[in-house]
Amino acid sequence: MRSKFFAIILLSACFLNGASMSAAPVAVRYKEGLIHGFLVLSTVDGTPIAEGDLVQVARGNRVTNHLVFRFKDGSRQEETTVFSQGGDFRLISYHLVQKGPAFKHATDETVTASTGEVTVRYSDDDGKEKVENAHLKLPPDLANGLVPTLLKNLPSGATQAEFSMVVAAPKPRLVKLVITGEGTEPFSLAGSGREATRYVVKVDIGGLAGAVAPILGKQPPDAHVWILGGEAPAFVKSEMPSYLGGPMWRLELISPVWPRTTTAEAKKEDVEKK
Repeated sequence: MRSKFFAIILLSACFLNGASMSAAPVAVRYKEGLIHGFLVLSTVDGTPIAEGDLVQVARGNRVTNHLVFRFKDGSRQEETTVFSQGGDFRLISYHLVQKGPAFKHATDETVTASTGEVTVRYSDDDGKEKVENAHLKLPPDLANGLVPTLLKNLPSGATQAEFSMVVAAPKPRLVKLVITGEGTEPFSLAGSGREATRYVVKVDIGGLAGAVAPILGKQPPDAHVWILGGEAPAFVKSEMPSYLGGPMWRLELISPVWPRTTTAEAKKEDVEKK
């Protein structure tokens, strides 16, 4: 159960610290385009819990990412991120929906970057629907739904970065993501060795709320994102919680699996075709 004391501190700290979180957006080095990726969501021990699709469409400098996960227990998560990629990456809007038994509380979060309007609809511990509205001064480096994209576009040799993010706790507030590159880790593709850079993503709540969060057990755990470098950087995997107080989940790319056909069946099909 959420601590009422912690919630009060979060609310006050939001207005005390939100205006000070400002940083330059990430310059576009690699433009996003047309993508349809297949994904799997697993526990950190590798047990699959959901399969998903990432559909990305670019029209001019405006890009829409739609990420959907369908869980084995019937839960569903949908994330729609709209951003521009002119000289730098700028969030336009963000919409996150989480519902079903995989999530402690059903949540519907909407962020409009140009106006600073944030709306969070959620179910409380008794199942009653609540609505929280806030008007925040949102900085240009807002990273909701954009962390992998921004990491792919960091300047060559960069090992540290800071972005801002709106979170629902459940009241909307602005936090800072402090990201550090911690070297490379090996992986393989069809037996061929590769290396990806592992980034550690730490949530800096800031102010009084940040000071008491570890004491009250509310400090979010560090997330991890792996990016393959080179002339065409690519997301490899991530490990992070999907909601406050939730378990760590692993997100990875997957390939389609086709039904197996025996050699005898294949030969029979060839003969029948002739």
